[in-house]
Amino acid sequence: MSRTTPPRPLDVTALFPQLAPLARTATRLHPRAGSPSPQDSSVGGPLLWPADEPWPYCDGPHEWDGVNEPTSAEDVRVQRRIHAAAANRPQGDPYTSPYTPEERAVVERINAGRPWPEGPVAMLPVAQLYTRDIPSLRPPGHADADLLQVLWCPFDHPDHPRTALFWRSAAAVTDVLGAPPEPPAVQFADYVPEPCLFSPEEVTEYPNFLELSKESQAELADWSRWQPAGAAVDSAYAVAPQEFYKDSLSVSPGWKAGGWTRWGLTDPMPRVCSACGTGMDPLLTMATTEWNRGSNSWAPEGDQARDPLPPGVPPANYTRLILARGYDLQLHVCPVSLDHPHLELVQ
Repeated sequence: MSRTTPPRPLDVTALFPQLAPLARTATRLHPRAGSPSPQDSSVGGPLLWPADEPWPYCDGPHEWDGVNEPTSAEDVRVQRRIHAAAANRPQGDPYTSPYTPEERAVVERINAGRPWPEGPVAMLPVAQLYTRDIPSLRPPGHADADLLQVLWCPFDHPDHPRTALFWRSAAAVTDVLGAPPEPPAVQFADYVPEPCLFSPEEVTEYPNFLELSKESQAELADWSRWQPAGAAVDSAYAVAPQEFYKDSLSVSPGWKAGGWTRWGLTDPMPRVCSACGTGMDPLLTMATTEWNRGSNSWAPEGDQARDPLPPGVPPANYTRLILARGYDLQLHVCPVSLDHPHLELVQ
């Protein structure tokens, strides 16, 4: 099913022409629950991983925080199925409806936790993206690479999962690994993605307000400069029109490839390659939610009605991932070489 972002309320470059050269194309990915195969772009689906290539492991450290008992990825999936079954019963709710005796026994076993892992931990597949679906996703210096695979260690390092990126040529994978290893435990159920398929859609983005020049910031904060747009500008923003720019005109929410960096937890900071000092480019944003109250205008047309979520799941949290207490994990890469380390940014 296609996803269509509603048109922006106005053409911001008509009011502020200096923004036109700063426009970037981002690909909103719109993950929604599905049954992906290794040949699909997906979240939490099986990877097109060569059978003769070692699976990546994380060497740690994996230190118990003294509070959270680890569970397993499979137990997370089982518990989600039990919650969904309870919710789908007549007048059911997974938090108030009684489970069957069999379900309750399984839930009690899962809630007892798993032993804290010792030694290296198998990394968990998070995302797979084919450039045929996201044409703007091109690795520097690797013309034959058309597939990006993202895995992570499902433990905090120190406050979010540690990620690993792999670029490869899909045509070169002739024998796919059928049963990849899974970590013996995961720190949080929120680090296990629900299998989702993508519906890519290209949109135009502009920089975060704080990344603009001081002159442009002053203009965007001047309510009188917005008046030629008339009713297209929400008058509720009259006191701080730059917030209207931030919420509705600049950086799109949710999962996306490319575009501009999303800020909010901190002010913008330099993103430079630790190997060569080159400015890094946004590659992939992995979001907790697809939109929130401030970015509701970006919700694809009809989504809130046609994509119900189980009771207890945060709105627009289709992947079931909750990162860094509800923020986004943004991966940046060096445009010079894929051999240079990538950057993880929580915002």
